[in-house]
Amino acid sequence: MARYMETLTVERGGFRIKVPESWWEFDVRPESRDDSIRRMVAERVRQQPELAKYKDTYVAFLQKAAADAWKSGALYCGCMAESFGGDTPITGSITVSLVGGRTKEGEPLSTDPQVMAGQLAVREAKKEGDAWRKVTTVDIPGVGPAARTYGIEDIPVPGDALNRTIRAVLMQTFIPVPGQEGKVALVAGSSQVLDLAESFFDIFDAITSTFRFAE
Repeated sequence: MARYMETLTVERGGFRIKVPESWWEFDVRPESRDDSIRRMVAERVRQQPELAKYKDTYVAFLQKAAADAWKSGALYCGCMAESFGGDTPITGSITVSLVGGRTKEGEPLSTDPQVMAGQLAVREAKKEGDAWRKVTTVDIPGVGPAARTYGIEDIPVPGDALNRTIRAVLMQTFIPVPGQEGKVALVAGSSQVLDLAESFFDIFDAITSTFRFAE
């Protein structure tokens, strides 16, 4: 995966972040995202015909990622979907969202990284193959400390009446927004390729480390 060292900078209202050059950004708006994603995948298949057999998989993955991102208030969403010669394409995504919360009394929740880390739940795997989650704090260069969770998690399928879940590699970093009480920029990376969890943790950490607030 050495080619992921080549990056491009994405700038949005209030922040910028660098992502691997081969990743795709796509429209997350409900009124236009499905057509936009189909066109994007079709163009990628034209460039790399060997990906044609994965076309439907790519479209479904990207449409679901875009829908989930919109529901979470995403400001940016990017995905990778690559074939490295195996039977299954390698997929992953990064979203940046602005989120916040309040106490029962209506006060903004603390965004102090140590406080947040203390409130985020750790999950221990009881046996091999179980989901798990670790909680820590990290230092984002040029930004400062942030709370983080990472692990293999069972993520609820949004809007699913049967309360089904999808197991995924997941890293979430909660970066306090300067001057906005109770607000954090949530940088979330996920992939359903569980066998490459450690590699994806490294990729997600590298991308998150490039996050900066716009001046």
